[in-house]
Amino acid sequence: MNETIKQKLTLLPDQPGCYLMKDRQGTIIYVGKAKVLKNRVRSYFTGSHDGKTQRLVQEIEDFEYIVTSSNIEALLLELNLIKKHDPKYNVMLKDDKTYPFIKLTAERHPKLIITRKVKKDKGKYFGPYPNVGAANETKKLLDRIYPLRKCATLPDRVCLYYHLGQCLAPCVNDVSEEQYKQITDEITRFLNGGYKEIKKELTEKMTAAAEELDFERAKEYRDKIAHIETIMEKQKITMTDFTDRDVFGYAVDKGWMCVQVFFVRQGKMIERDVSMFPVYNEPEEEILTFLGRFYQQPNHFKPKEILIQDEVDVHMAEQLLEVKVLQPKRGQKKDLVKLAIKNAKIALNEKFSLIEKDEERTIKAVENLGELLGIYTPHRIESFDNSNIQGTDPVSAMVVFTDGKADKREYRKYKIKSVQGPDDYESMREVTRRRYSRVLKENLPLPDLIIIDGGKGHVEAVRDVLENELGLDIPLAGLVKDEKHRTSQLLFGNPLEMVPLPRNSQEFYLLQRIQDEVHRFAITFHRQTRGKNAFHSMLDDIPGVGEKRKKLLLKHFGSVKKMKQASLEEFTAIGLPHHVAEELLKKLQT
Repeated sequence: MNETIKQKLTLLPDQPGCYLMKDRQGTIIYVGKAKVLKNRVRSYFTGSHDGKTQRLVQEIEDFEYIVTSSNIEALLLELNLIKKHDPKYNVMLKDDKTYPFIKLTAERHPKLIITRKVKKDKGKYFGPYPNVGAANETKKLLDRIYPLRKCATLPDRVCLYYHLGQCLAPCVNDVSEEQYKQITDEITRFLNGGYKEIKKELTEKMTAAAEELDFERAKEYRDKIAHIETIMEKQKITMTDFTDRDVFGYAVDKGWMCVQVFFVRQGKMIERDVSMFPVYNEPEEEILTFLGRFYQQPNHFKPKEILIQDEVDVHMAEQLLEVKVLQPKRGQKKDLVKLAIKNAKIALNEKFSLIEKDEERTIKAVENLGELLGIYTPHRIESFDNSNIQGTDPVSAMVVFTDGKADKREYRKYKIKSVQGPDDYESMREVTRRRYSRVLKENLPLPDLIIIDGGKGHVEAVRDVLENELGLDIPLAGLVKDEKHRTSQLLFGNPLEMVPLPRNSQEFYLLQRIQDEVHRFAITFHRQTRGKNAFHSMLDDIPGVGEKRKKLLLKHFGSVKKMKQASLEEFTAIGLPHHVAEELLKKLQT
């Protein structure tokens, strides 16, 4: 603990608020909330912690805090700060599922469509459905029962759906708004759980048609009833009512939390969501933050009712989410919450061994690498590699590994601009100069370690740029390959020396993954660049010769060789302006 932190700890107020933990570069790495700031923030720097919290504390070099007037205000502020700063220790939820909805459009001639995006466009949305297949089945059923238009744009004549009795043909018929309202009201009632009533009405109509000896009409009603029974009643009802609700259950073990969410729609449990992440505070507080972040995601919509377990502060949850939140004590709802908790415990137990292995493979490897090199734990590693064929189309690439895992959003590609011929050292100088000049200019996060795919000359070229041109002091290492192009040696220090690294260690495997990834990324980019340039013609460099004139020239002359033999008059004869023809002739004769 440094002196700055010691002094700030004595000044902490005993009020609710949020705190922002910073690393040595001033980057916010964790945001938390507290009922009493003084107690919570001090707890990080006293007593013993599990491995994950200890890693967080080791990185903290400073902190800020914001006092709020209430606990709920602290919770809302925490959510906003996490969204704004995206701290690496506030693990973002990784679920990116989008569920399909059935949409009843709000057009003059409405239609039913399947969509995964819910917009504020006055349309009515029903769902979500467990998969697009279930949504399509339900839509097909509705298309057979209700004659709304099926086409995206109105045609100029009736289609097959009209002849099948599945469309009112607004393309040729004048359909009133009252007719549409009656149909859309029935569809809304159907999708809100009233399909049993509609089935009963269809049964009465079928009976009446049969009594009137209109057997063809009776058969149509019978078929519609059969479709309803097949599609809508084959799912097991999990609740006795039709209220849309989400059911939350969580379990905590060894510093990790697993949250299971059951989505219940129209009385049926259609899907579940599983999230697992490390926690640093009390579970009852972590789950409130989880709830807030869960419904911040665009693909999660607040239902009419949320069920949670007893340990959660239900009043805080209701204030946060602005929906009805219940803690059931008995019955079906209580059983659902118990089931969610049970699933969370099972998932946590099953996944924990995998989590531990992943931690050893990534975080532990990064920590051990830092100790081996005698530097701070290199949470952010940036690695560079060049790629060219005898100096043609030279490119360079940078990959980023955060806590031992590839962070592909941070990858960068560079086309070498100032280097002529195959000069790897100068290419490396150019690309690192461009990269870290921009980092300084835009105040981007600096890496804890830079790894160069190359030997002593490559590393020293980069060191010269960083230290003598940019004034940066960043740990720098080089990775040397053997004759079979495999990771062989790690070079580090000033002067550079080989670092002994066991071939079977996780640190060696981490470096191998980094070197393979940066090489793959650079080679892929080079192939793309070379592929584009392979189609480049000398005609592309002539002012006034665009795509159309290039095609005209090639069509008339057949090849560039024949163009070189042509005269100025021949070029102007096919429609080229005189000055363009002169430029073209000059270029062809050089």
